[in-house]
Amino acid sequence: MSSELAGLFTPYTVKSLTLANRWVLAPMTRNQCPQYIPTADVAAYYKRRAQHGVGLLITEATVVNHVASNGYEGVPAFFGDQALAGWKHVVDEVHSVGGKIIPQLWHVGTIRKEGIGPDPTIPGMGPSGITSAGKRKGHTMSESEIADAIEAFAQGAADAERLGFDGVEIHGAHGYLIDQFFWEVTNERTDRYGGSFDKRSQFAIEILRETRKRVAADFPVFLRFSQWKQQDYTARLCKTPAELEQFLLPLSEAGVDVFHASSRRFWEPEFEGSDLNLAGWAKKITGKPSITVGSVGLDTDFLASVFGSHTGPVERRGLDELARRFNNGEFDMVGVGRALLQDPAWLEKVREQRLDEIKPFSRESVGVYF
Repeated sequence: MSSELAGLFTPYTVKSLTLANRWVLAPMTRNQCPQYIPTADVAAYYKRRAQHGVGLLITEATVVNHVASNGYEGVPAFFGDQALAGWKHVVDEVHSVGGKIIPQLWHVGTIRKEGIGPDPTIPGMGPSGITSAGKRKGHTMSESEIADAIEAFAQGAADAERLGFDGVEIHGAHGYLIDQFFWEVTNERTDRYGGSFDKRSQFAIEILRETRKRVAADFPVFLRFSQWKQQDYTARLCKTPAELEQFLLPLSEAGVDVFHASSRRFWEPEFEGSDLNLAGWAKKITGKPSITVGSVGLDTDFLASVFGSHTGPVERRGLDELARRFNNGEFDMVGVGRALLQDPAWLEKVREQRLDEIKPFSRESVGVYF
């Protein structure tokens, strides 16, 4: 292991969660759960990555118990006896090899299409029934439907703790339901959930507050957020550091312990006049731990690797830049997605400087993810 990377292999503690190192398996949807139930193969998938030394595993996005939460076939649910039993097996398998794991709780909002299970008659739902600028699709949620969604996230968090997970992550990024409330393009409400920045954040704040009521004080709560949306890769919730502060501080006060800042390229500064990336700004503003993520371990970015042919092996330059930012205190943990999806031994090969043995990422070999 190079001396520059040594810090990324040191332990880290957040509340009751102590990690062996700073590396995190980023949530990557694989559509491998028939009838929305995680199988023994899913448990084996997570166990393999724990066996190869990844400090924390964040599960693929898993839908909460709300009628319109699901948007894709083959994704896992986080409710119902069978699905929760499947997740209990996942937890036990990961813990059997000394790993740590948290689930990511998800609601797709208006991205849901007609005909998707488990009830194909249910339309997509969102703050204003909008998926992107000028495009309306789905149902505008009533306050009672919003309350049901808040309850679903909070119950999911409580179930995560009961099943033995080591924390929980709320998916508030990428243009899904929570992010649809955040984003002025998809939120045209005039009630207490729409209008000003503070009101557009109210849905997430209520989810976080209710979650904190349902779980132990030392049970860590993560929030994933992003500027970009899958409807618009150039979208920006916050155009200045001041706007980002206005956005993040109420969420921090509502109960977030760790901010998981999703960007397409971790090495890009978020705002002019500073070298900090999005995770760096989150940590600076809130004082809370942050996770950086975005094309770590790849020689190209998100869009090229998903919609192009493939990416080549990890570049040393990329790891040097990652280490530089970490050693400068910019963030506390590093999320790795596609590199670990393709090669469960990626981290061992990085640690042992066997970079030429790393398997290149190929979209065709791992299926679809979101």
